[in-house]
Amino acid sequence: MGTTRSDLYSPQINLQAEAFKALAHPARIAIIEHLLSTGTCINNELVQELGLAQATVSQHLRELKQLGIIQGQIEGTRMCYCIEPKAWEKLQQMLHTFFNRDLPNTQNLCCS
Repeated sequence: MGTTRSDLYSPQINLQAEAFKALAHPARIAIIEHLLSTGTCINNELVQELGLAQATVSQHLRELKQLGIIQGQIEGTRMCYCIEPKAWEKLQQMLHTFFNRDLPNTQNLCCS
């Protein structure tokens, strides 16, 4: 598959695609689930929780942080992560808007 032509789509569609892509990996979902259940965690806890290599966990954290879903701060020699509340609310709203639409009249669908 070639390079995505993101210039063909609206900024809103590109943002949705980035968010969905970030959520499309089971390790990232597990990280988010862990952060939602604990409120915060240290990177080393995630390595033990997920059973993945440190470098792999760091890559997933970087993806989530780049999107803004999580935030991290240094505590001594360790990184502590948590959900970024405003970004989480925005993501919830985006998903709600995307999935909470009515289907078109099913009598006129080509697949009926």
